[in-house]
Amino acid sequence: MTDQQPITATTAGADTVHPAGASVSGLSAIGSMPLDAEGRSVFAADELAIVLSHYRIGLIDTIKQFKRGSRKAPKLVIRSDRGLFLLKRRAHGRDDPFKVAFTHGVQLRLAERGYPLPRLIGTRRENNSMVQYLGQVYELFEFIRGAAYDRSLEATQDAGVTLAKFHALLADYKPHYKPPKGTYHGAPVVMSSIQTLPGALLQPANAVAAVTQDQARQIADELDQRYREAADRADALGLPDWPVQIGHSDWHPGNMLFDGPRVVAVIDYDAARLLPRVIDVANGALQFSIQGRGEDTRRWPEQVDQPRYSAFFKGYTSVPGGGLTDNEKQVVPWLMIQALIAESVIPVAATGLLAQMSGADFLRMVLRKVRWIHEHHELLTELADG
Repeated sequence: MTDQQPITATTAGADTVHPAGASVSGLSAIGSMPLDAEGRSVFAADELAIVLSHYRIGLIDTIKQFKRGSRKAPKLVIRSDRGLFLLKRRAHGRDDPFKVAFTHGVQLRLAERGYPLPRLIGTRRENNSMVQYLGQVYELFEFIRGAAYDRSLEATQDAGVTLAKFHALLADYKPHYKPPKGTYHGAPVVMSSIQTLPGALLQPANAVAAVTQDQARQIADELDQRYREAADRADALGLPDWPVQIGHSDWHPGNMLFDGPRVVAVIDYDAARLLPRVIDVANGALQFSIQGRGEDTRRWPEQVDQPRYSAFFKGYTSVPGGGLTDNEKQVVPWLMIQALIAESVIPVAATGLLAQMSGADFLRMVLRKVRWIHEHHELLTELADG
């Protein structure tokens, strides 16, 4: 690694090239971003040379494309005599320097306290946490090897432990940059997406579902009713008045790397924001207990995996400060319903599909799961005791 002073999250500094047409080494524009044969954005040779010149990572042995995440955000794994690194250019829409600086501040705070995450690498001159070049934002991280979630109870419990530690370490954190707000709870964007669903489900791309106009409207109406009722139930339990703190806001297995049953790294802090901690807890409980594999969503079980659900809470509540109030436990099922609907209706409303699957069939599956959570909310509240 490096022997620099503590890294800083900032939007300006000697290693920053501002996006107002400034240039480095005589280059005034990158031009249209190149794509590979699969349509993924990649680095241009001159762009890569200039960006890497801002880092002190030693002699480079290999550079390989890393095909994970957004196709619009190219990533490279770089091996040098100082270790493995991951270089990333942020996708447009996720490249506001002030928002990036906020998320970097969160990551630096966690890294200082030994939290498992890929550490940011500072620039060679000012030790900044990012490089800005011709309107683009770049980040360099240490590369951490890890495996995917194996669905075991031990890994599920450790995911709960790791979330509780995240909350504990950030409970009193005061960011230098303004954090975003807004969650899946009572979100206007979710309710407006539900209203556009009937038209989306009748698009030609969704013809395989053979959904009628009346059926499309029935799906949307029930989703709307279930979402609003769950939001009202959460509000009645006092959620709007509960304290907020910085949360991860995207706690799911794909954002964690494991070594056996242990979380070795939490990644993707782009959604971090102010929220009541139970928003994170409920989404995590859903993501780590939901059941369903394969393209035929009609065969997906409606119930959550109760042992994994309980294991997640066992992990979370085992950490000092991770104990949940009775009202927090009661609100979890109603937040799970909202999270499930929010994650489904927004992409389906845009295309009529979800990952090439029939949007109508997918939403019918979602409604089956929503009904099950509603009918078993008391059981889920009891299981939240871990």
